[in-house]
Amino acid sequence: MSTEQSTDVVVIGAGAVGENAAARVVRGRLSAVLVESELVGGECSYWACMPSKALLRSGTALHAARSVAGAREAVTGALDAQEVLARRDSFTSHWDDSSQVDWVNATGITLLRGTARLTGERRVEVTTDDGVTTLIARHAVVLATGSVPSVPPIDGLEGLTYWGTREATSAEEIPESLTVLGGGVAGTELAQAYARLGSKITLVARSALLGNYPEPAAHLVQQGLEHDGVTLHLHTATESVAYDGGRFRVTLAGDTVVESEKLLVATGRHPALAGLGLEGLGLETRQLDTDESGQVVTHPWLYAVGDAAGKVLLTHQGKYEARMMGDAVVARANGTLDGSPQKWSAFAATADVYAVPQVVFTDPEIAMAGRTLEAARKDGLNVTETSLELAVAGSSLHADGYEGWAQMVVDEDRKVLVGVTFAGPDVAELLHAATIAIAGEVPLERLWHAVPAYPTISEVWLRLLEKYGL
Repeated sequence: MSTEQSTDVVVIGAGAVGENAAARVVRGRLSAVLVESELVGGECSYWACMPSKALLRSGTALHAARSVAGAREAVTGALDAQEVLARRDSFTSHWDDSSQVDWVNATGITLLRGTARLTGERRVEVTTDDGVTTLIARHAVVLATGSVPSVPPIDGLEGLTYWGTREATSAEEIPESLTVLGGGVAGTELAQAYARLGSKITLVARSALLGNYPEPAAHLVQQGLEHDGVTLHLHTATESVAYDGGRFRVTLAGDTVVESEKLLVATGRHPALAGLGLEGLGLETRQLDTDESGQVVTHPWLYAVGDAAGKVLLTHQGKYEARMMGDAVVARANGTLDGSPQKWSAFAATADVYAVPQVVFTDPEIAMAGRTLEAARKDGLNVTETSLELAVAGSSLHADGYEGWAQMVVDEDRKVLVGVTFAGPDVAELLHAATIAIAGEVPLERLWHAVPAYPTISEVWLRLLEKYGL
C-alpha cells in the first residue's frame, strides 16, 4: 500500500540528535515527522554512551573505594560481573524503546517506523511494514542518521563474526579473553571496562593511545590500563586475523600472534549517509558540506546534524547542533532568518569549532574543552601552554596517591583560554567550568576573580593561573 503525507519537517533518525531536532521544530509551532528504522533513542541510549559508561562505572567506584584508607579495608571482594551487566541493562531499558516512544508522542512529534530514502527535493520515501509512505516536507528534511563503524582493511577480517562496539556494550557474558583493535576513546574505554570485569585484554593500536589528546594526559590513562592488566601493543599494525577452534588469532607486525575468545574492532566511525539516496541528488555520501546551522550549502532545504554531519562525533555536541538547526528552520520558515547565521547566534553551532567539551571515561579520566596546543597553532593562533601536575589539597583528600595533570592553552593576542585539559580521577566534573571560560571568552584577568573553593580539586585553576603569571 502506498500513501502520501505532508508535514513541515521530516527528520530521518530518532536518536538523541533527531529527537532534539524534531522537538525544537515542534516547539517553534511547525509539524514534524520522525522516521526511525531501529530503536527510538538511537545509538547513545542502547549501544554507546549509556551502556559503555554503565560498564565502566562499577569498576571506577570500586577502585575509588580502594584508593582511600579506611574505605579500602572494607572492600573484601571483586566486581560482580552479572550485577554490572544487570545494571547496564537497566540503563538501556532492556533495549525496549517504549518510554522513548511515549516521549515522542507526548511532545507532539509524529513517529513513523521504517527505512527512509530521499527521492527528490523535500521528498522522502519510507518503507514500512505496511507498505510505502511518501513524505513531502514543506520546509526541510533533516538527516540525523548518526554514524557507523569504520572497518579497517585487515587481511582475513571480512566474513568473520567479531564484536563491534554494539556487541561489546550489549554482551550478555564476560569473555575469558578479548583483543581490542583501536586505541581511540571507544577501544580504550571498553578495554578497561572488560579488564575490570575479568577478561584478559590485549589492545592493539596503529599509533599512540588516545593520540588526539595531550600526551601527558594519555600517558596517565595508559598507566591505568597497564595497572588493570591490559597488554598494550602501540604503534603496531595488525597484519591479519583468523578464527579457528573457537579462538581468534591476530597476527601483528613482527609476527607476534595474539589469541583470544573474542575480538573487538573499534577503529573509528563515519557518517551513516549510505543508502539515503543522496547520489540521486548529486551529493556525496562521505560527508556533506553544511553551514553552522546544519544547512547543506548546495541544497538549502536539506540539513545534517550530529554524527551524520561529520563535524564532531559526540552526542552532546550533536544535540547542540540539533537545537541550533531546529531554531534556524523555524526562523527561515517565518522569514526571520535569511542566509547563513552569524557566529555565536541562536542559529549557529559555533562551539563545534571553538569550544567542544569531551571526556574519556576511563580511570583516570581525561576531560578536555576547546583546542589542544597543536590544533590552536595549526589554526594560526599565537598561543602558549601552561601545564602542571594536578596536586592540590582537594586531590590529596580525594584519593591516596592521586595522580593527575592539567593544562591550559592561552591565546596571547586576546588573553583568553582556547583550550583546557584535565587528567585524573573524577576530573570530568571540572570540565564545564572550562567550557564556559572558553565559550564565553572570559579574559584571564577576570578569570582570576573566579575563586575555587578550598579544599576541592578545582583549586587546580588557581595553580594554573599562578604558574601562568597572574
